[in-house]
Amino acid sequence: MFEITFLGTSASAPSVRRGLSAHLVQYGPHRFLVDCGEGTQRQILRSGLGFRRLQRVFITHGHLDHILGLGGLVSTFMRWESVPFLEIYAGAWALERIDDLIFRVVLRDAKAPMPIHLKVIQPGLIWDAGEFWVYAHPVWHKGTETFGFVFEEKPRRPFLVEKAEALGVPPGPLRRELVAGRSVTLEDGRVVHPDDVLGPPRPGLKYVHIGDIGRLDQEVHAWVQGADLLIIEATYLEEEAEMARRFGHITARQAAELARDAGVKHLVLTHLSRRYSDAQILREAQEVFPNVWVARDFDRVVLKRDEVAFHRPEKPPPC
Repeated sequence: MFEITFLGTSASAPSVRRGLSAHLVQYGPHRFLVDCGEGTQRQILRSGLGFRRLQRVFITHGHLDHILGLGGLVSTFMRWESVPFLEIYAGAWALERIDDLIFRVVLRDAKAPMPIHLKVIQPGLIWDAGEFWVYAHPVWHKGTETFGFVFEEKPRRPFLVEKAEALGVPPGPLRRELVAGRSVTLEDGRVVHPDDVLGPPRPGLKYVHIGDIGRLDQEVHAWVQGADLLIIEATYLEEEAEMARRFGHITARQAAELARDAGVKHLVLTHLSRRYSDAQILREAQEVFPNVWVARDFDRVVLKRDEVAFHRPEKPPPC
């Protein structure tokens, strides 16, 4: 199960109601930030999620509205919050800026409060969590080295209870061993193999996160294909498509067309301009693709097998 909390949903500059790009992704004990715009640490506090186990950050690109919050986050860790280490994954150019921000501005001559590892992203697998993978894919956004991320569960073979019962495998440790892919020996000496009680592999959940992007080429369509959930920018409406193209962004309609053509199940739009209302963005996208949610700060999406639940607080968390 993936759970995504939107900490900042504004494009380029904050608004009264929206902070800058930041998303907290949770899967079991694993927690990640995707982007860390200015004010992210305050949004984390307001959300009630806290900083515990928040030790990996994936940065889509190096524009300041996606990285400035890292300075405040490290500064806070220096004083009263602690994680055992901090890993920041980004492209080379973004990491140069992040290195300056953290080590030359925030820390200067001070010692880092924990080991800080800056990891250069190369396209492909960037992290293996055991239960799922995280892949990085390059996308085009004017003047930057930019990445989208795919969080994908590993395929699983379902345990066929009726077959286990027919073979006399009792509930408990022996079944767990079979699920783990190891053969077991029953009390009567019979050996049961995983293939005897496991069904064919089923693909896991697939969540795709794309921040700023200016071109939806065939390569993008290919790795977005079949996603259970796509979160992507919708900085402009179609009436200003030329401006979107000029600044390296896409429209709500283009995002919806990608979701439709790539067979995506659910679409969430973020990185929103102050010039439009939620209703305008939603209307344009739904003309193309019906399963759309326009994100606001502190919205939460829970992605389970065969189910996606959207949660919006009745009122914003207290300041």
